[in-house]
Amino acid sequence: QIFCLIGMLESYGEILAPHYTKGGLPGYYPPIAGKGLGQIGLNLYDPFGILPDQTAEEKERGRKCEVNNGRLAMIGLLGLLSESSTPGSVPILSGIESFPRYSGEVMAPFEANLQEIPAWTYFHP
Repeated sequence: QIFCLIGMLESYGEILAPHYTKGGLPGYYPPIAGKGLGQIGLNLYDPFGILPDQTAEEKERGRKCEVNNGRLAMIGLLGLLSESSTPGSVPILSGIESFPRYSGEVMAPFEANLQEIPAWTYFHP
């Protein structure tokens, strides 16, 4: 259900004109209350209208912070994946003895032949 909701929000963001790659604002979603045949009752940002209004400069700074936070999250995730698949590739994490190691293929996680894995192992950690 959560993936369906995320997919719907991403689709809504991709059909906006102008697209963020063609001059639109990255991270901007217009108000959606009342859309979708009236089924959506609240907006995504400030659904109850309790946040103070922001100036254009504050909005611009907030958008830049959001984009930079997303970039840092991706760098962090890649660091975790790198250390779990290649021990010692991230020196800070290699000092943690209990850091989990991933024995599969990071770039193709679902490529394993599931016919060779007993069904009872799917539910046991």
